[in-house]
Amino acid sequence: MPFSAWMFAIAIAAAMVAIVLLLQTPRFNALFHSHIPDIPRRRLLLAATGFFITFAAARAVAYAAMRDLGPFHYLYFRGTHIHHLVFGIVLLLVVGFCWLLEIGTGARGTSLFASRLMSLLYGVAAALTLDEVSIWLRVQEGVYWTHRDFISIDAVILFGAALLIGIYGHGFLKALGLEVFRSGRKAERKPHHSTSRHASK
Repeated sequence: MPFSAWMFAIAIAAAMVAIVLLLQTPRFNALFHSHIPDIPRRRLLLAATGFFITFAAARAVAYAAMRDLGPFHYLYFRGTHIHHLVFGIVLLLVVGFCWLLEIGTGARGTSLFASRLMSLLYGVAAALTLDEVSIWLRVQEGVYWTHRDFISIDAVILFGAALLIGIYGHGFLKALGLEVFRSGRKAERKPHHSTSRHASK
């Protein structure tokens, strides 16, 4: 990944974390809650903040890359131009999946930090996706069925598998992990007991 792409990603991530940490301070948290008492409106404001910050940054980086200014260049992978809407779509999927698992939903009893971060990330993802709305429908006809683009089917299968695991396998995987952990603990204890017996003789 080019240095400019890393710069952009790190800058956006740092800005979002800084906003969340700023709201964690008692003074700003009190101001935030007193002026916007409604939870959905607070989440919408955070999403809008993430959206406009990211939109402005994405436009600036894209303009610099087009003019070949400084370290800014387009991102290519094996000769294919990777548009930033790809990262926006992936991030939208991640945020949506987290909300399905009730992570950062803003409901009572859930993490306030996660709620604010997910709201910001939703805005970030929307900005990355909508900034390139002009190319959504400009896809080459027939490319859907080419061998090169069967990656879309792989992506569907992987995401569907993740959803099914979340639906049916979450409890099982958790129990399996605990079982493996307990078995490991038992295996560690066995040599200890055998050596202690030899020592007592």
